[in-house]
Amino acid sequence: MRTNNLTLHTDKYQINMMYAHWIHGTHRERAVFDVYFRKLPFGNGFAVCAGLERVTDYIQNLRFGEEELAFLAEQEEQYQPAFLEELRRFKFTGDLYAMPEGTLVFPGEPLIRVEAPVFEAQLIETAVLNFVNYQTLVATKAARIKQVAGQDSLLEFGTRRAQEADAAVWGARAAYIVGFDATSNLRAGMMFGIPAKGTHAHAWVQSHDSEEEAFLRYAEALPDQVTLLVDTYDTLRSGVPNAIRAARELEARGKRLQAIRLDSGDLTYLSVKARELLDAEGLPDVKILASNDLDENIILNLKAQGAKIDAWGIGTQLITAADQPALGGVYKLVARAKGDAYMPVIKISGNPEKVTTPGVKEVYRIINKQTGKAEADYIALKEETDVKEGKRIKLFDPTHPYIHKFVEDYEAALLLQPVFQSGELVAELPTLEQIRTYHRQQLALFWPEYLRKLNPASYPVDLSITAWELKRGLIEQHQV
Repeated sequence: MRTNNLTLHTDKYQINMMYAHWIHGTHRERAVFDVYFRKLPFGNGFAVCAGLERVTDYIQNLRFGEEELAFLAEQEEQYQPAFLEELRRFKFTGDLYAMPEGTLVFPGEPLIRVEAPVFEAQLIETAVLNFVNYQTLVATKAARIKQVAGQDSLLEFGTRRAQEADAAVWGARAAYIVGFDATSNLRAGMMFGIPAKGTHAHAWVQSHDSEEEAFLRYAEALPDQVTLLVDTYDTLRSGVPNAIRAARELEARGKRLQAIRLDSGDLTYLSVKARELLDAEGLPDVKILASNDLDENIILNLKAQGAKIDAWGIGTQLITAADQPALGGVYKLVARAKGDAYMPVIKISGNPEKVTTPGVKEVYRIINKQTGKAEADYIALKEETDVKEGKRIKLFDPTHPYIHKFVEDYEAALLLQPVFQSGELVAELPTLEQIRTYHRQQLALFWPEYLRKLNPASYPVDLSITAWELKRGLIEQHQV
């Protein structure tokens, strides 16, 4: 059984809708869909967009093979053979615009805009949401951890707790985007060029007659990469003293002990006492690495308690986004073809946050030229020209329109960039290092109050007057 073809990595109702469009001859009519999320995860002030590289790879390889067609032919819906032949010829021919990975993003604004025949746009919905929701969630969690860790080293250790292999490698990549330094996952290292780091397990110590023997034999085997796990038996009475003995053996060979690792117990107390023991032996350059179900909250508390920890191994809490394991991003129809133009459409809900914003839209980051800081994100209809030309615009809260201000001296950075045009990849995807640099530049655009971990200020995401009036008009039109 093949598993590398992701064409059927979709919900069945997508195929059913594609079939219904095909039956009625509407499958080639173009439609516009927005990908966005409604609420920031973890109580954070921002999210970090991620997942685009996987989306592009998926779309480039989107083909129905014989196995996929045979499977569909067996479905109880009994799709007509001519429909399966239509699928055999399937190729994405639409346009896709997306925010670059590493962009700071906010609720309600399109991260991706798809303009394509509805037949094609429906098929890709599930996979696009799967990739973007997960990677954006993990990148945001990792950004929170990076925020509290500062310049400390951060190692991604989550593979064994991840929800399957793909989550492990793409989660490692998402963490690296926002500033993690390495991953324990060798496959992620090979696929993406992320530095791979590792120590040893408790089993290594247990498989020897003594802890000292285990440390010495490990140091002999890997003299240039020695980090010793010191809590198998007794961290302070046994582990650290034996690590110091191993350090002396390494010094005699012109090598050095890089670090010790704490994986249990009172990490503040143990790190302080371990630091004292190492310094007393003239080993101030030996680092202390901590692991054991860490997240941004525990790291913040450990630092506040005076823990002497230089590096952090983060696993379960990061790779599973344990305190909020889903982003909740959606893929909503906002316009459909009507003659030679697009007609805006809206979804209305009893929950105000679920009411969609209709029309083909652009997202601009409004940057104050005097301060160099972002004032707001501004969602305007694609045809609007004032913001493109730098004219005076009104920024107002869509929920409370009386809260507003006018801006004139600004730069409008267009966030949605072309990725596919007529089905062809037109974007030159950046390297991971370029994405990391871009992410740091993004952080520099925002005032600290929007970035802080606790009680961040709410960054404005505003509609243009034209977009707001279109939305309000459609709401009124559909009210009975």
